[in-house]
Amino acid sequence: MAKRTRGASKPGQRRPASGPARPTTRPAVRPTSALSEDEEARAAELESRIVAQERAAEAARGRARQATSRATETRRAGSGGLLAARAAEEYAYVVRDVRRILVVGGAMAGIMVVLFVLIDLLRVITLS
Repeated sequence: MAKRTRGASKPGQRRPASGPARPTTRPAVRPTSALSEDEEARAAELESRIVAQERAAEAARGRARQATSRATETRRAGSGGLLAARAAEEYAYVVRDVRRILVVGGAMAGIMVVLFVLIDLLRVITLS
């Protein structure tokens, strides 16, 4: 079995971003007197829509973060330790592999049934 290194990423995990974080403040907009009242109203409406979308996106990220932390806490609380958490993670891989094996086996059995019907029952394919 190969050794795992401390810096290697596991499947399903992302590496931390190395670039600078996105600024949270907006750049100052300098006021211009060339805008009409209609343009200012349109700009205010667009800005309020953008702010509402940002708030909705932030709320969705917060809900996703909470759901992830709840799932992690539930897994840790019910498992009994680090070894059990690793075993649960490996169990997910095993379940996925068994499902794939069953799908391939079922497809092969289906092909065999179709060939049986064509060759023996309907005699569409004759073997001499």
